[in-house]
Amino acid sequence: MEKFSIGKRLKSFGYAAKGIGNVLCCEHNIWIHLIITLLVVAAGFFFDIQRGEWIALVLCIGLVLAAETFNTAIERLVDLVSPNRHPLAGEVKDIAAGAVLICAIAAAVVGLIVFIPYLF
Repeated sequence: MEKFSIGKRLKSFGYAAKGIGNVLCCEHNIWIHLIITLLVVAAGFFFDIQRGEWIALVLCIGLVLAAETFNTAIERLVDLVSPNRHPLAGEVKDIAAGAVLICAIAAAVVGLIVFIPYLF
């Protein structure tokens, strides 16, 4: 078993940051999610939502952004192992994209539950 090293842990944060940077630079969908995030956060401040509502929104935002990041990783891995078009490779990519859609729909429902009472 490898001995614990603060330096190696710090290095792992660097790798994670590089991964986030790779998603931010090259994936258009993440920017859509980030714009929606900014709108949701602005609405949260505007309506002065409660702590529990903030918690729900932050969890949903994190879930959607993480799902989009996992989707990107899966797509790139599939491209690596199957550079030529293959029906199964396409199916894997579609399933991963579907997972992001499920998370985004759930987040939208939570957003509606949080914000509708402030609108009426």
